[in-house]
Amino acid sequence: MAEPHPLQRLASPSKTFSAVIHLVGILSFCASFRYLVLYPTPMSESYGGQFQFLTIIGLAASLLTFSIGLLADLTGSSRLFAIKNRLSVGSAPLEVLVSILYWGLTAIDKTLVVPPDLELPLLPDIGFHAMPAIMMSLDLLLLSPPWTIRAYPAMVLSMILAFLYWGWVEYCFSKNGWYPYPIFDLLSTWQRVLLFTTSACLMTGSTLALKWVYGKLNGIEELKEEAKHPLKVD
Repeated sequence: MAEPHPLQRLASPSKTFSAVIHLVGILSFCASFRYLVLYPTPMSESYGGQFQFLTIIGLAASLLTFSIGLLADLTGSSRLFAIKNRLSVGSAPLEVLVSILYWGLTAIDKTLVVPPDLELPLLPDIGFHAMPAIMMSLDLLLLSPPWTIRAYPAMVLSMILAFLYWGWVEYCFSKNGWYPYPIFDLLSTWQRVLLFTTSACLMTGSTLALKWVYGKLNGIEELKEEAKHPLKVD
């Protein structure tokens, strides 16, 4: 059995609480994917399918992260646990970003992110746009060692992911003739550049915010200082 990091709040990998958290997350994520199968939309038959949505890409990343986490729990593998933690550096801030963008834009005008004929009932909506961020954050704060990634690498990772997604969206548009999110139709090219750059900054901010909360919850002043002063160079 892998030894937990000395600064980690709860034991993980573990066949008890850690395994339960990872299993609950997996069941939630699988239920969301099951919903897509039970209630297909015209998007499902288009090029790229549901993976044109950042929500679904993030959901798949969360499912992969938690599946590896559960395998680590059941086997006690330190290697699988390390892989889960590396994946979490990208997937946890991504899910927080998805929640911020979705619920923020929904508060302004829901038709910016969801066509009127594709609105979700409340429970699936929470499953897609809230539960992944909640579960990934719980995994980080309670069941993971502290992240060592700093602001500049986090920004680079966020920019790469943001513009890879933009490239994917534009490629799908070239095949389908329409965008997955209505807001993209309302923006010019330069406005999209600004949107994706802002999203990358928000994802970087999510990484730093999660580090700060981790430091606060676990009493690690160094992490709190890193999050508060991201541009400081040692």
